[in-house]
Amino acid sequence: MSQIPRGAAGRAARLASLPLGHAGRSARGMGRRLTGTPAAVVNEEIQRRTAEQLFAVLGSLKGGAMKVGQALSVLEAAMPEDFVEPYREMLVRLQDAAPPMPIAEVHQVLVRDLGPQWRETLTIEDTPVAAASIGQVHRGVAADGRAVAVKVQYPGADKALRSDLQQIARLARLATTWMPAIDIKPVTDELLAAADEELDYALEAGNQRAFAEAFRDDPDVAVPDVVLQTRHVLVGEWLEGAPLSQVIRQGDQDVRNRVGQLYLEFLLDGPRRAGLLHADPHPGNFRLTPDGRLGVIDYGAVARLPGGIPPVIGALVRQALDGDAGAVIDGLRAEGFILPGIEVDPDEVLSYVLPFIEPLREPEHAFTREWLRGAARGAIDVRAPEFATGLRMNMPREYAMIHRVFVGATGVLSQLGATIPARGSMERLLPGFADE
Repeated sequence: MSQIPRGAAGRAARLASLPLGHAGRSARGMGRRLTGTPAAVVNEEIQRRTAEQLFAVLGSLKGGAMKVGQALSVLEAAMPEDFVEPYREMLVRLQDAAPPMPIAEVHQVLVRDLGPQWRETLTIEDTPVAAASIGQVHRGVAADGRAVAVKVQYPGADKALRSDLQQIARLARLATTWMPAIDIKPVTDELLAAADEELDYALEAGNQRAFAEAFRDDPDVAVPDVVLQTRHVLVGEWLEGAPLSQVIRQGDQDVRNRVGQLYLEFLLDGPRRAGLLHADPHPGNFRLTPDGRLGVIDYGAVARLPGGIPPVIGALVRQALDGDAGAVIDGLRAEGFILPGIEVDPDEVLSYVLPFIEPLREPEHAFTREWLRGAARGAIDVRAPEFATGLRMNMPREYAMIHRVFVGATGVLSQLGATIPARGSMERLLPGFADE
């Protein structure tokens, strides 16, 4: 494999190749249509080749490029079907796989962080089990005989992550030519703000230890303990299990229902138990363990909520379900979602919010791609008339990550096609929701 480009110019050139490549394929396709090739055949080939290029570029660059791809992957269930179908496989592949870093480079990182005798501390398999945005994971064995997951940060990942996110933000307007219906800029803005924490393995190790302690001996959730950590290496206990992406593709309905319920309740319960919200909800970070628990890995992105999820969120959801538009507007103003001097239509705001919380009206709800596309149409599709109404809403910084996590989680539940009693989970675990 070729070296991962480190320089900003080289990485920018690869990112710029995405819209340029799409434009070139479109131009060639026009020529083929003029010579009699059916338009449907040409368009399908253009989309397929664009999807393959997207996976190759985002995966090989790692850094922020792949991070954005993963963030988009959890939302594929909400994208218009005519757009997403050629890209679905590529987006799912980005959830838990990418072209790996050469093993010689991995060894160099281990020598630098653990010393030339690092093999006395652990051994690793040459082939990685996962290659993600800022690091890849190898299965190994610690000196005490424990099976471990060895996470190695890519050399230059810090510069690559920031460079990519800044470059993708600049390319966001162009990106609508090859990824219509998605506004990438808010995704890149938030990921850039969280970049420093994701690169800090000491901070990640502390997050993982907090979750491991909070969920120790839990019958439904498995969190591996941290074994050791350096600046560029994080070693944790090995967690057996089928990745959530595999459950999405192959799981029976009852399995997908159970996993969906455990997934939602873990995200809701983490802030109460650990004061932390796991903030990277894409399926590559979750497993179905052999004993039927939800295994959770990768704690680089968290929201710090020492008081748990703010009760105002539960109260606003309940008021919206009750149709109390005035109370919803008052609450949104008080929390900074509506800035002073801004006037909004309460009924319009309520109609915008209600489709997303409809699953809480009934004892059980079937999360499906079809349902989510209908609920999300006005929120993410720039072609929808609802998108242009301009609700003039603000997203306070302290709520941005919570919002992204649960929007992403809704996407993952819809990928699972899970039918779950979401309302019961909210009543038990979302502060403010069940209060009278």
